Amino acid sequence: MLKRTLLQAACAAALIALTACATVPQPVSVTETIARTADLSTLSRLITQAGLADTLRGAGPYTVFAPSDEAFKALPAGALDKLAADKDMLISVLTYHVVPAKVLAADVATGNAKTVNGASLALSKAGAFVTVEEALVQAPDLLATNGVVHTVDRVLMPPKR
Repeated sequence: MLKRTLLQAACAAALIALTACATVPQPVSVTETIARTADLSTLSRLITQAGLADTLRGAGPYTVFAPSDEAFKALPAGALDKLAADKDMLISVLTYHVVPAKVLAADVATGNAKTVNGASLALSKAGAFVTVEEALVQAPDLLATNGVVHTVDRVLMPPKR
């Protein structure tokens, strides 16, 4: 009887462990991580529209400072439509949010980081708070197989060339 109870307990524990493993999302690429994050639907759409989805599925590593849907809504009236209509400008803005390295929030050091766009972003850390230019990281360290995504509260505009 004791053997049977122990066997049942072991089976129940194994079942719980397997169920827990099944519910933990497996890491996917930066593109899929953004697509699966509810508050990043606008960014996901723009990445696809700009033709950058395959790039962000590549080997990387990439760190994406991903503007939330609210960040895009905060743009001046008509700015998002203008951005979406100009593919070169869209690519420039989106690649300004991408650093070609994996930078976890804990690893951020105050200083500049070169972006895929070619311009540099000012990164800063104060305690648990991480900022990128004037944007605050709201949800750090969304891990991907080829990098990491940090949700930010503003759309960053690259410097004029």
